[in-house]
Amino acid sequence: MTITFTMIGFILLLFVWLMADFSLGRKKHLSQARFETYPVRSGSLVLFTKGEKLFTDMFNELKKAEHHIHVLFYIAKNDQISCDFLAILKDKAKAGIEVRLLLDRIGSKSVSRQMIKDLKQSGVKFSFCNVPRFPYIFYSTQVRNHRKITIIDGKVGYLGGYNLGKEYIDKDPELSPWRDYHLKLIGESVQDLQQEFLLDWNRTVKTGLLKERVYFPQLPKGPLQQQIVASEGVHLEQVLSSLIKKADQSITIGTPYFVPSKRLQEDMLHALKRGIRLTILFPHQADHILVKEASYYFLRPLLKEGARVYEYMKGFYHAKVILIDDKVCDLGTANFDKRSIFLNHELNCIIFDETFSQKMAAVLHKDILDSEELTLMKLSGFNPFRTLKEKAALSISYFL
Repeated sequence: MTITFTMIGFILLLFVWLMADFSLGRKKHLSQARFETYPVRSGSLVLFTKGEKLFTDMFNELKKAEHHIHVLFYIAKNDQISCDFLAILKDKAKAGIEVRLLLDRIGSKSVSRQMIKDLKQSGVKFSFCNVPRFPYIFYSTQVRNHRKITIIDGKVGYLGGYNLGKEYIDKDPELSPWRDYHLKLIGESVQDLQQEFLLDWNRTVKTGLLKERVYFPQLPKGPLQQQIVASEGVHLEQVLSSLIKKADQSITIGTPYFVPSKRLQEDMLHALKRGIRLTILFPHQADHILVKEASYYFLRPLLKEGARVYEYMKGFYHAKVILIDDKVCDLGTANFDKRSIFLNHELNCIIFDETFSQKMAAVLHKDILDSEELTLMKLSGFNPFRTLKEKAALSISYFL
């Protein structure tokens, strides 16, 4: 009996500590979090939907660097593609090019000490960011830098859903083929990617590089209007809500995890009642426990109002995109879930161009053809095991 009471007391104490840690950590987070909506700029964009083509292009650009390379990834691993990427960074650093590499501490936990030692010995300036810290150790483990940024000489930039790992180039049998979207930017918006990288670098390494003009060269204009949006667990909900409310005809959402906030769920329901076509695309195969079950609670009301929901069947779908009326496209690192909205550091690009949006619509149409429709009937059948998993998923929906 004494052991039982001790166990119960320990569990209660742990629960109280976690609640206090999260609440106080969140308060501190909100007091320090940045939100930046940059000006609408013009430039050129290249859309990648295959990892092999993306990294072939990126590797070629990295090898051409003449002054500096700045890289931020949420995930890098100790596998072949990661080592190939890091080998280029080491070679360029040895050749006298400034190379800075920033990796999220939790997402890139498999990067070994020996890998870091080799990078530094080659001249690469390396640091982990978002390292969990006291006093709010639990909360700080949940706030991830989910951005993926690569910048070459301040002139060429990359942004999107791809990280460094074998799954992203279809080398993981369990998650292949991998479907994702990534942008290559040339033009004025690269300066905004550069600023976000240097802000993250400064926060971690405490250096004042933002005033160094060498990292901000004169950039050409281009045919596409675009806007970089950087969020840190604050105001992304407002940006997404505004996009949804502006829809006149259609909304298409592609995301690996569909766990919207209450506000976004209400926005989508109101859009459906206004006669807007809502299409949601997400993967049939989950890569994390309970993420699919968490989505069902939100999908049922939307399906009742006429939303079309599709499960991608041809591998794993990891893309993050919102398409409004085939005229405005939001593409970047943020998933359509509470973690991206309220916790993570994210970076998106909103493209105000009908031609690009129609190209994106064609990509989404192809992906929908590789999907199966999820109906309300499929989610309404008696399934007590699924119901239990849904309830468990909802209780931890912030952290999925």
